[in-house]
Amino acid sequence: MARASGDLAELRLRLAEAEDTLRAIRSGEADAVVVSHKLGPRVFTLQGADHAYRVLIESMNEGALMLTPGKTILYANQCFAKMVKCPLEQVMGSSFRRFLSNHDRAALRALLQHSERSGSKMQVLLAAGDDTQLPVNISIRPLTRYGAKSAAFGLVVTDMTESRRTEELLRALTQRVLQIQEAERGRVALELHDNITQLLCAVLVRCQTLAERPFSNDGSSRKEAIALREMLGQTAGEVERISRNLRPSVLDELGLVAVVRDTSAEFTRRTGVALKLACAPRLARLPAEIELALYRILQEALKNVGQHARARQVSVCLRKPGPFVVLVIQDDGIGFDPEKRAAGRNGKGGLGLLGMRERAAYVGGALTVKSVRRAGTEIEVRIPLPPANAAAN
Repeated sequence: MARASGDLAELRLRLAEAEDTLRAIRSGEADAVVVSHKLGPRVFTLQGADHAYRVLIESMNEGALMLTPGKTILYANQCFAKMVKCPLEQVMGSSFRRFLSNHDRAALRALLQHSERSGSKMQVLLAAGDDTQLPVNISIRPLTRYGAKSAAFGLVVTDMTESRRTEELLRALTQRVLQIQEAERGRVALELHDNITQLLCAVLVRCQTLAERPFSNDGSSRKEAIALREMLGQTAGEVERISRNLRPSVLDELGLVAVVRDTSAEFTRRTGVALKLACAPRLARLPAEIELALYRILQEALKNVGQHARARQVSVCLRKPGPFVVLVIQDDGIGFDPEKRAAGRNGKGGLGLLGMRERAAYVGGALTVKSVRRAGTEIEVRIPLPPANAAAN
């Protein structure tokens, strides 16, 4: 009984000491903190805690932390406490791990080891006190002092909520623009097919009738009528091609495989560049928005090859590995620097790549570009399929 009373008194004493230590840290009274470690006690100095820099840190719109190598929070500003929606006195002295998922804990551990040399950044979801999650960016810097073998770490935590909301709004706007663009393309294609093409065909018939009439002169009028007929025929064919590219009816009627074959054949006829096509056998119809996105990406990629690549051979592969549909376009042309092309030159470059990436993202997919100067280009689009389509052959 006496021993139990002694143990209880000792525990109370330790608790009082811990509370005094935390109070000293929070108020800036402590100059150093000793933390137990498997290799012996570690001393962390808190010099300058009441310095003017503390006023600056407290006025930041970003969270500021100082951690031990064991991830104990030696210092946190009010902004971070507001981020995690916990009282500051419950934040300081606790473990930073409590605010992270298991995955993010492992990532943080690796970054802390790496940041001892150069500093690092990572994006995580902070677990707030009200069971919500906050997307943040964390910048990590070592804070070694006076030759200490183990560094403390300084963390700057930036709330990414507004940034992500802006990105989502921009993506939604881009997707809406693509939808409007497709609707307008369909309208223009219909106008071309129903009006311009029919008028050209009517003029072509009249030219044919004129060319078949007997002429009393040397036949120059007849030759002119025949030349005009051929020119009108070529014009009608070009208008029909433009109309088909604006909104190919074969895509709606026969599906992606048919339009890929048609587009590939048309590319070879128009450019003279050899194209090798490989399509997955018995590929079932896909959701309309996925088929349209893949068609537009193929269309843009082949246009870029024809205009810029100087390629002698192109390959197009459409396959369905598991729950994905994958489109790969390769050429043996002059290649380019994808980063410079994405940034654009004089505000004009990179719109084709940007449009392809946005189309892939619109249907939940991703587009990757691999290109080397004088070694060709590879564009791969990978789009996840709904369960019903993923299960189909």
